[in-house]
Amino acid sequence: MKKLLLIGATSIISIFAQGQASLTIDTCYARARQNYPLIKQKGLIEKTKDYNVSNAAKGYLPQVNFNGQATYQSAVTSIALTGLPPAFKNLSFPTPTKGQFNVHGELDQTIYDGGIIKQQKASQSASADMQEQNIEVQLYSLKDRINQIFFGALLIGEQLKQNDLTQKDVQSSIDNAQAKVNSGTALNSSLEELQAELLQQQQNALNLKASQKAYLDMLSIFMNRTLDENTVLETPRPMKILDSIHRPELSFYEFQKKTDDVQENMLNAANRPKFLYFFQGGYALPGLNGFDANPAWYYITGFRLSWSLGGFYTLKNQRQLLDLDKQSIDVQKDDFIFNTRITLKQQSADMIKLQQMISKDNDIIGKRTSVKIAAKAQVDNGVITVHDYISQLDAEDQAKQSLLLHQVQLLMDEYNYQNTSGN
Repeated sequence: MKKLLLIGATSIISIFAQGQASLTIDTCYARARQNYPLIKQKGLIEKTKDYNVSNAAKGYLPQVNFNGQATYQSAVTSIALTGLPPAFKNLSFPTPTKGQFNVHGELDQTIYDGGIIKQQKASQSASADMQEQNIEVQLYSLKDRINQIFFGALLIGEQLKQNDLTQKDVQSSIDNAQAKVNSGTALNSSLEELQAELLQQQQNALNLKASQKAYLDMLSIFMNRTLDENTVLETPRPMKILDSIHRPELSFYEFQKKTDDVQENMLNAANRPKFLYFFQGGYALPGLNGFDANPAWYYITGFRLSWSLGGFYTLKNQRQLLDLDKQSIDVQKDDFIFNTRITLKQQSADMIKLQQMISKDNDIIGKRTSVKIAAKAQVDNGVITVHDYISQLDAEDQAKQSLLLHQVQLLMDEYNYQNTSGN
C-alpha cells in the first residue's frame, strides 16, 4: 500500500511538473524532427544501402552455374579407312552417336574485375548519402514551420500578460468609481462604462486564449506531446547574426557531384580487362574423348581473360556528359546561394526596421503612461470624464501591445535569419 501511494504521489508530481515545465524552441526543433514521419525514411535508406553494398560485395564470391543440353544432329565426324596397307586392315575408329548430351557445372572466381565491384559499392553508398541529405533538406524546412507556431504562441502569451495588467488597472478604477457612486459623488453611468471596458478586456482575453490553444495544438502535433495553457514557452535568447551560409542544400549539391565522380570511375572500371579462374566438371556423351562412344565424366580448369574495347568508342562522350551534369549542379548551387543572400539582405533590413520601431515604442509607452497617470488623477478629481480616461488607458495598452509585437517579431526574424543562413 505504501508503495502504491508513493507511486501515485510521484506520478501526480511528475504530471504537475511536466505541465509547469518551460518549453524551449530548441526542444521543439528536436521533438518535431524526431516525430516527423519523414525521419523514418532515413532508416529505410540506410538499411537499403547496407543490403545493396552487401549484394555488390558478393560479386567477389565464387559464381556457380549449372547447364545441360541434349541434342540430335544430322551428321557426326567419321574417318574413312580406305586405301590403307594390309597391315592396317583391322584398324577402325568409333563413330560418335548422333544423339548427344552434356550436363555440367561451372565455377567462376573473379581475380581481377577492373574495379567494377568496388565502384558498385561506392555507387550504392553515394546514392544513399544523396538520398539521406535530400531528407535532411526536407526536414530542415520544419524549423520555419516551428518558428511560425512557437513565436505566434509566445506573442499571444505576452499579450495575455499585458491584458491581465490592463484588467487590473480597469478593476482598480472600478473599485474607486464604486466607492464614489456609493457616496453619491459620481454617476452610475461612469461605473457602468468602466465595467463595460473590463468586459471588453475579458472578451479580448478569451479570443487570445482561443488563438493560443490553436497554436499549442499545432505544436502538440509536431512534438507528439500534449501541450495546454499551463505550458510555459521560454523566450528564446537573441541570436548572434552570422552572414555565412551553411544550408543542408549545399551538402546535397556536393553529394550529387560525388555521385557523378563515382559514375566516371565506373566507366573506367568497365573498360579495363577482366581476369578470372574457372572450373568446369560434368557428364557428357561424348566426353572429352570424341572417339569414345560411351558417356564419361570430365572436368576442365584454367584461367580466362576478357577485354571488351567497345566501351572506348563512347567513353569520351560519356565523360563529357558527366562533366556537363557537374556544371549544371554548380549552376544550381550558385543560384541557391544567390537567392539565399537576397533573402538574408531582406531579413536584415526588416530586423533593422524593427529595432528602430522598438526604440520608438519605448518612447511612446513612456509618454502614454504619463498621460494615463495624469488622466487617472484628473478623473478622480472630476476634471475629465471616465470615457476620456478609458481612451488614454486604451492608448497605453495599444502602445504596449505594439512593443510586444515588435519584440517577438524581431526575435522571430533573428531565428528565421539564422535558419535561412543555416547557422
